[in-house]
Amino acid sequence: MVMGSGAAGRVWHLHQVPALVAAGYQVVTFDSRGLSPEDTGDFTLADMVDDTVALIEHFGFTRCRLVGFSLGAMIVQELLVERPDLVGRAVLMATRGRTDAMRLALSRAERDLYDAKVELPAEYRATVQMMRYLSHRTMDDEDAARYWLEVFEIPEGTMPGLRRQLELDELPDRLPAYRAISTPTLVMGFGDDLLCPPHMVREVADAIPGARYLEVAGCGHLGYMEQSGQVNGHLLEFLAS
Repeated sequence: MVMGSGAAGRVWHLHQVPALVAAGYQVVTFDSRGLSPEDTGDFTLADMVDDTVALIEHFGFTRCRLVGFSLGAMIVQELLVERPDLVGRAVLMATRGRTDAMRLALSRAERDLYDAKVELPAEYRATVQMMRYLSHRTMDDEDAARYWLEVFEIPEGTMPGLRRQLELDELPDRLPAYRAISTPTLVMGFGDDLLCPPHMVREVADAIPGARYLEVAGCGHLGYMEQSGQVNGHLLEFLAS
């Protein structure tokens, strides 16, 4: 399971790992390059693909199932191009195959803020993060809104490689390359996602021959947590098929 930018692999353990383990799966999560204090150098998306390949080969897995979210999904889809022999099935959540003008502006604005070393007030940061990552349905729910505000107010740790991960979010048009993918793939969009909007997620599904597209309503970019029950149900159904 490959997590997105700025998040550790343990995030999967909140909802997805328990459901997968209960279904009988052996699950491996890990921290992608950029999260460790030692990850201060330059690296590319190809390096992150190689890291994932090395981990699969280290465990001796063959035809394993891969699940990726956001940047993690971009890593998985590139791996499907380069090493399809390692993967039996793949799930891509909240992904993109290119960067449009709006996503480019968001990515560069995020990097500018990071470079300016501005420390935003916790309450302001939490509010902006909610609007960016969650569905309006969650924000309209009083109890849910209070819960998520508390979550987003938790201080962020120091991640020297995060700046580089933010750069990798600026993806060239890779859709033509995905036409070569032959692995059975489920592409999952989240209905209110601002960072990877459904129409861009669907582009990836349309590019991969035979891929199935599925959209989960009532959630934003963090749909795997907002609508974890639905996401887990779709995930387990596809992996078992």
